Amino acid sequence: MEKNDKLKIWVALYTKPRHEKTVAFELEKKGHEIYLPLLRVRRKWSDRKKWVDFPLFKSYLFARISNENRISLISAPGLVRIIKFGEKIAIVNNSSIESIKLMLNGGYNPTSTDYFIKGDPVLVQSGPLKGLIGEVIRIDNHNRLLVRIDAIKHSISIDIERRFLKPLV
Repeated sequence: MEKNDKLKIWVALYTKPRHEKTVAFELEKKGHEIYLPLLRVRRKWSDRKKWVDFPLFKSYLFARISNENRISLISAPGLVRIIKFGEKIAIVNNSSIESIKLMLNGGYNPTSTDYFIKGDPVLVQSGPLKGLIGEVIRIDNHNRLLVRIDAIKHSISIDIERRFLKPLV
């Protein structure tokens, strides 16, 4: 590994919908190190079947950059922004990138799920409880949705599958 590589960090980039491959291609043309995790899925049309590569994370890809060359990222067509928390660029750990690569290269078919933290407000987006607003209270094999009834100082909770939940922004 070069000395210059140690100064580079992985950052997440947000693209327009379905522009991940275009942005990756444009940035690679400019000499940037890009990682776009892709899943290979077999799609069926009325006249044929075909293997198609879809991004693991919709509208996201990763770039390994140094501080000096982050400005050149912004000019890529289809790129919306570099992900930041406040004014600081969100750094993706090398170990996270390597983990994703190992999973995909190892033949696994991971699925992207929403990131919930205890206390996050969520909306139930499908199923019999569609439209219900609550809060995540436990994350493990059994997610629990908590609904507070403030007027009587009580709450109820149920087990619910993560795929039914959508974070409230």
